[in-house]
Amino acid sequence: MELAEDSLGAAIRLPEPPDAPQWRIPGGLRGALSPGVLREAAALVALAGPVFLAQLMIFLISIVSSIFCGHLGKIELDAVTLAVSVVNVTGISVGTGLASACDTLMSQSFGGRNLKRVGVILQRGILILLLCCFPCWAIFLNTEHLLLLLGQDPEVARIAQIYVMICIPALPAAFLFQLQTRYLQSQGIIMPQVIVGIAANVVNVGMNAFLLYALDLGVVGSAWANTTSQFFLSALLFLYVWWKRIHVLTWGGWTRECLQEWSSYTRLAIPSMFMVCIEWWTFEIGTFLAGLVNVTELGAQAVIYELASVAYMVPFGFGVAASVRVGNALGAGNAEQARCSCTTVLLCAGVCALLVGILLAALKDVVGYIFTNDKDIISLVSQVMPIFAPFHLFDALAGTCGGVLRGTGKQKIGAILNAIGYYGFGFPIGVSLMFAAKLGIIGLWSGLVVCVFSQALSYLIYIMRTDWNRVTEQAQVRAGLKSNKETIPMPADLPVLEREVVDGVILPDIIRPESQAGQLVVEESSQRAVPTVGEVLTGRQLIIYRGMALTLSVAVLIAGIVVRVLSDRG
Repeated sequence: MELAEDSLGAAIRLPEPPDAPQWRIPGGLRGALSPGVLREAAALVALAGPVFLAQLMIFLISIVSSIFCGHLGKIELDAVTLAVSVVNVTGISVGTGLASACDTLMSQSFGGRNLKRVGVILQRGILILLLCCFPCWAIFLNTEHLLLLLGQDPEVARIAQIYVMICIPALPAAFLFQLQTRYLQSQGIIMPQVIVGIAANVVNVGMNAFLLYALDLGVVGSAWANTTSQFFLSALLFLYVWWKRIHVLTWGGWTRECLQEWSSYTRLAIPSMFMVCIEWWTFEIGTFLAGLVNVTELGAQAVIYELASVAYMVPFGFGVAASVRVGNALGAGNAEQARCSCTTVLLCAGVCALLVGILLAALKDVVGYIFTNDKDIISLVSQVMPIFAPFHLFDALAGTCGGVLRGTGKQKIGAILNAIGYYGFGFPIGVSLMFAAKLGIIGLWSGLVVCVFSQALSYLIYIMRTDWNRVTEQAQVRAGLKSNKETIPMPADLPVLEREVVDGVILPDIIRPESQAGQLVVEESSQRAVPTVGEVLTGRQLIIYRGMALTLSVAVLIAGIVVRVLSDRG
């Protein structure tokens, strides 16, 4: 190994020539199996695998609630299912989308070695997402009335309202957990989320059993178990970061800088939210529409939705890996590495999705037995599976492309393409086939195949036409390494920077026993690195603008309370 200095004066460790391949887009089998691509694939799998496990752990928390409440009775099961759906659609999906802005900002800042800026972005995200809790709570307060407007059973709506009310304090904890995961993911640290997720599931199962059976609290007990689990997730992950001192180089303490640049954060956060919510809401609406057909259609839709959720966790992992690898490379100024990461992750996700699709199609006659013994539901699931298999392939490619777009900061393009794909083509076709053609959920999923195919094709065309050098320059601006007016020549072949990490922390002068495969090891450079990008607001402006944001958020909550009170009196 030899040491050199990059264009910003930071010390970097250059690998020996045999370990420093020239990255090129693979052409043919030989290119696809080149050592460089295989090494990149290994790095991506090392990130995607733990992300899959972590996401599975989070998914299981709500599933456990449904399982326990399912033994209380049909009304209780329906109520909890609806309550979880309301919390996910009007709360968790919003926070997940808004936190996704960090996929761009943190990964690019970390890759560009502006490490303290990563902590400032985390602070900014905390403040913005906590403000967003107020509008979400306004909807939570009126869950019962919304469900009644949608034609739900009054008793089911009443119990669902109780469950959602107990989940109100859990929303900030869930939002903070989302931000913490982004903070760690941008540094290539995933395993703590898996460990914390396993621990939270153990706590959730234990509390459900104790509160439901020992104390006989029913749905109320399950709701408190879920809420406690959300706090446990967030608190335990925070304690892990503090214990392992992962925050040392990226956290400089709370600073007024976190009140700056809210517009640049929201310009990424709002499109990110729509990228997540458009897809999430479509499936929830599809489940509701299936219930309008008959009970068998609803049951089959519920089974396929659960299968789709679990199957999507694999491409979701690759999407996160893509945003981290691409964002880190762009922040480091290495356009060719970002291009290679993009190409390789699409190949990996496509192969995995193809295998999963083939497996599900082959098991179409038996996969329904995992969820139910109802012959009619199993038969309908079997008919939909051949349609779901290609859906999963295209959905996986679209989801992975979405990760690439988050890594490059092009969420607005993703939101537009999602809106066109789902609400311009796929969903209207699916609803028409579902009701006008009387095909039920077979028609719905046929329309969704059209949707994700057009979505994946549009994503791929856009990514193929991406000017990686220009995207790299834009990333340098976001990372606080250059201004909009600067032009830094982008070398065609920068060496791949490698770094070793102890518990995810860059420690330049210490031998590191643990390493993250294929990532950059660099020392922070203060040259050109700035904490704030763009216009700096004065103290007076900050008080006015941030005060207005707080006032508006609280006003929405107050409006929700007023609506709840008036509705109860009516």
